[in-house]
Amino acid sequence: MSVILKNVHKSYESESGVHPVLKGIDLTIQPGEFVAIIGKSGSGKSTLLNMITGIDRPTTGSVRVNDTDLHSLPPRKLAPWRGRQIGVIFQFFQLLPTLSLLENVMLPMDFCGMYAPRERLQRAMGLLEQVQMAEHAHKMPSAVSGGQQQRVAIARALANDPPIIVADEPTGSLDSKTADSVFTLFRHLVERGKTVIMVTHDNDLAHQVQRTVVVVDGEIVNEYVMQAFPHLDAEQLGHLHSRLERVFVPAGSMIIQEGDEADRAYIIVSGEADVLIHQGFGEDRVVNRLEPGQYFGEIALIHGSRRTASVRAREDMELLAFGKEELSGLLNRSTMTVEEMNQEVRERLAQLATMKQAVMK
Repeated sequence: MSVILKNVHKSYESESGVHPVLKGIDLTIQPGEFVAIIGKSGSGKSTLLNMITGIDRPTTGSVRVNDTDLHSLPPRKLAPWRGRQIGVIFQFFQLLPTLSLLENVMLPMDFCGMYAPRERLQRAMGLLEQVQMAEHAHKMPSAVSGGQQQRVAIARALANDPPIIVADEPTGSLDSKTADSVFTLFRHLVERGKTVIMVTHDNDLAHQVQRTVVVVDGEIVNEYVMQAFPHLDAEQLGHLHSRLERVFVPAGSMIIQEGDEADRAYIIVSGEADVLIHQGFGEDRVVNRLEPGQYFGEIALIHGSRRTASVRAREDMELLAFGKEELSGLLNRSTMTVEEMNQEVRERLAQLATMKQAVMK
């Protein structure tokens, strides 16, 4: 079941005026993906989750889950739809304190009229067994630990066998060992074909999923920025994201020229480019090809030297450009990125030197 958000804006009104929270979100999540949504407090990540679950509606834009347009679904139909299609897991569990753990798991089945009454008890016990909580089935939520309550909350989210599981900071109030066990449960769900969408503040967990979406000030950081600089955390990515300039280059155009002074480096968003070195006699030789998610032009910026090679667009391209100031800020914020970029520079310079020697022969 796919999730598609197109140009989603969400604003809230208060006495002090209108406050935009989401600003033109475009996001597609494919069936069976394990996606983490990260960002600082107030960035809009929980509001984004509320758009996906239909708990809140966009001010403008569209939200489509499989064949259902949530933004146009009547309120009376929304809750039953959600109960069947999406399992929601909250940070603080939200188990009903007056019901046993078993009854909490059975509740979504009762609410949506799913399964025959005699099947519900059997199914709920089976789900508690999956999360290793069957022996506590008849206890009240207050009688078990926070980690155990979260396991029951996961079982409850699975009660109606929904194709999508949405979790809002599911490990935020757990110790690291319990958080790891909950995360392992999510991975098993993905292996069974479920789509899992998880809001988290834990960068380590976020880097273990198939895909990470970073939200900064109500906008999604381009995925190719994260691919180019995988060691940056949400705050560092947000700092870089706010300073990038979008550039469109037509096919055949020279983006940088060997021997020129360097002013910017680039991240490729779409299209491919050729790296060329000059052979003499007015000819250039292609020595490498660059694809989306790669960056180039950083060597001369780092060393304060002239361009060591040319780069030409093979097709129409979209790039994100950043200058020396942004690069310095990037390197100051991430030791891992410094090490990675220095290694990349060494490898590229060695490759260029080898190619130039071959050309001279």
